[in-house]
Amino acid sequence: MSLEVIGKLLIGGALMLLVLGVVFLLLGRFGLTQLPGDFVFRQGNLTIYAPVGLMILISIVLTILLSLFFRR
Repeated sequence: MSLEVIGKLLIGGALMLLVLGVVFLLLGRFGLTQLPGDFVFRQGNLTIYAPVGLMILISIVLTILLSLFFRR
């Protein structure tokens, strides 16, 4: 694998992280931080948060977007 290919992969990965960061910021701004299906377990000073509903929503949106962009 050449350095040019590795560089392109790193830039592509960084752009994907940037897009995901913007998506999470927008979701928080619109109040979609606690969806039905999100689990919060609190016991004493320990809190475990499992955003299952949010991950399902993001998975559906990304599936639709990727199928539109990579359609053959």
